[in-house]
Parts: sequence; C-alpha cells; structure tokens
Amino acid sequence: PSSSTMKTRVITATVSNPSSSTTSSRASAAAPPPAKRRDSKLWSETFDVRLGETQTLSPKEIKRQEAIFELAQGEQDLVEDLKLAKKAYHDPMLKLKIMTEQELNQIFGTLDSLIPLHEDLLSRLRDARKPDGSTEHVGHILTAWLPCLSSYTPYCSNQVKAKALLDQKKQDRRVQDFLQRCRQSPFSRKLDLWNFLDIPRSRLVKYPLLLREILKHTPNDHLDQQHLDEAMLMVQSVVADINRRTGESECQYYKDRLLYTEDGQRDELIDQSRTLSCHGELKNNRGLKLHVFLFQDVLVITRSLSLNDQPVSYQLCRQPIPIRQLDLEDLSDGEMRVGGSIRGAFSNNERTKNFFRVSYRAGGQVLSHYFQASDAFNKQQWINCIRQAKEAAAQTGDQAGQCLDTGLGGEIGRLSGTGLSLRSDSGIEDEKGMWGEMETALVSTLLP
Repeated sequence: PSSSTMKTRVITATVSNPSSSTTSSRASAAAPPPAKRRDSKLWSETFDVRLGETQTLSPKEIKRQEAIFELAQGEQDLVEDLKLAKKAYHDPMLKLKIMTEQELNQIFGTLDSLIPLHEDLLSRLRDARKPDGSTEHVGHILTAWLPCLSSYTPYCSNQVKAKALLDQKKQDRRVQDFLQRCRQSPFSRKLDLWNFLDIPRSRLVKYPLLLREILKHTPNDHLDQQHLDEAMLMVQSVVADINRRTGESECQYYKDRLLYTEDGQRDELIDQSRTLSCHGELKNNRGLKLHVFLFQDVLVITRSLSLNDQPVSYQLCRQPIPIRQLDLEDLSDGEMRVGGSIRGAFSNNERTKNFFRVSYRAGGQVLSHYFQASDAFNKQQWINCIRQAKEAAAQTGDQAGQCLDTGLGGEIGRLSGTGLSLRSDSGIEDEKGMWGEMETALVSTLLP
C-alpha cells in the first residue's frame, strides 16, 4: 500500500502488529504482485485415507485428524519461514554490509530463539503420529509445550521498534534494491521482509483457533478431552499476557516519540497511560495531516516529524484532551455543523465526507476539532474507539493503568489511511497557521 495506513489495535484480540507498527511507507506507484500462498495439504490426501467399507474412522474423527495435521503442518511451515528469514535476509545483509549488525539485531529481534521452540513442537507431534498417519493424543504434548510461548514476549514487544527502523532503512537505496530483488525471487512467494518477520505473531494468534478446532471434533469421552481443555486455558492465558506486555511496550514507544513544544503540554494522563487504544493519520479541513493518538485516558493531537536519520517523532500541536472531558459527535456527509449552524465548508461535496467532531471545555469556552477520516469505515473505527475509551474511563474512574478493551476483535490489519481535520469554534488557529504533514497508523490490540 502506498500512503498512510490505519490500524485498529484491539487489546483482547491481537498481538500488536506494528501492527503495532506505525506506518507510512510510501511505496512505489506500481502495485506489487499478489503474494503466493502455500498449497494447503490435507491429512486425508497426505496419507491416502480411503473411505469405504473398510474405513474404521468416523467422519468426525477424520475432521479431528485434519485439525491435528493442520497444527503440525503449520509448525513445519513456520520453521521453514523463520529459517528462510535468517538465511535469505539477515545473513546476506550482514555479509554485504547492507545494514549494521546492530540494526539487524533490532529488526530481527529474538527471531533466532523461536526456531528451536517450534522445531521441538513439530518433533513431538511427529513422534506421536502412528504409522498410518493418525494421532491419538495431542493434549499432553500441548500442555507441556505451551509455556514455552513466553519466549514470544520479547519478540512481540520489539516489533514496533523493529518496524519503525525497517521503514526508515527502506529509504536507503541499497536496502531498497536488496529487498526488491528478494521479493521478485521465487523463494519469497512475493512476500516482503516484514511479512516474514510478522509470521510469528500471526502464528501466535492462531493457536487458540487451532486448539478450538481440535476440541470441536474431539468426543467428550475421549481421553484427550481434559488435556485439550487445559491447553485451551493455557494458550488463552499466555496470549493475554503477551498481549498485555506488548501493548505496554508499544504504548511506551510512542510516548517516548512525543515532542513537547512547551511544558504546559505535558500531561500526567499521558505519563500514566499503559495502553494505546488507537492512533493514526487524519486530515484537517485544508487537507493537511495530523497524527492523533488515543491513549487510554487522553487524546493527543500531533504532527509527525522526521529528524535526520532518526525514527519519526510526533510534535504536539494542541493541549492533550482528557477523555472524560471530551464530547464526540458523528457528522453527516455534505455539511459541517458548527456552533448549531451549518456551514458549507467546501464547494466540492466529496471533501465534506467522513467528518466527526470532538469538543471539550477549556478556559471557560467550548473548543471543537473537526476530524476527517479517509472513508466511512475508518471514520467508524475512530468513533467506536473514542466511544469505548469514554466508557472505559467512566467505569474505571480515576484508576490509572487499566487496560482498555476497545472491543474491536481480530488480528491487526492495515486499513486505508485516515484523515483528521481540526478547527476551533473559537476561531483559534494553529500558531503557524498550518499543520505539518504526518505519518500514519491506527493501532489495534493484541489477542489479538
């Protein structure tokens, strides 16, 4: 994708992909070729299971075997991809001095440590497989292995920094050329480097689904039932813990990237925030861009700045707005309502779509900001996020450090860019009369 991205960070359902990743890579004009997926393999085809009079397996048991096989096959694919990331990307870039060892360590994180972990599970699953290809029990294997997933915490927590550095390094012509050549090579399946680095996170959020599928086709009186129930509780707990820690790491990363133009902009609500509900690029009514952060208890409006070779920073443009003092209004397309009246702000009706208003009281007067999203879907994502932040703030009162569940379940996905527009009812404009161009991203939460 070119242009900005918006992501929705969902704390209960997603391990943040920078997803947690903040974003805005300006890609080439030509759309990349579609990524090639591996051909899926079925257990019944792999082991030539013949249905007929001599078949002793019930349809339900066949589905159970398919689900167990999918788990094992996924582990094999994951191990191959992790090794490929090291062999085809990390090692050549180090040898050719395309990036420094320190930069590669930051981007690849603890990926190396995940390979033996998944090789171990794959080996256990294969050892449990009978000569005919069927597997009787997997629950005990999973309950013994799942605690190893705690190794994912440092890897996932590093992803937002890794993505920011990778995006920054892509501006280097040598890095750009190397990654482009890799993407055009058959081994990459048309995937880029970040796709490979994000595979562990994608796998992690899939374990509850895989276990649920095995459980679905396991009879209640099966000896594996109890172990599978235990495994399901374990994986949900492990993923929730990784989600929480990764969310805190992501939140801290963006707090560290904030730039304050005056001391009065510093707000203890920002310092106290441990989660980031969403953030992303929104346009003002002149078509210029802002980068807005919705922390758990405060809305922060910034403009993005690229300083030398450093990752993008975010300079505050306005005073942070406490969620408890914020009022939200969804505006209809084609008109902007200001102070109870209707103004035709644009001659082109297209430009008046997807606005919403945030207002708050400051210094005895009510100030309003008009934010424009890029499309109706992204506008609704913002509205949902802000509404649920207000609900959570009302429920938790003044308690700090509570984790906000936006309720937007699912894996972190890249949405099209959002836009935000700012205007004050009082007529106060930005000191410089303009807003600088911003980077993007709407973040979603982890298990995701």
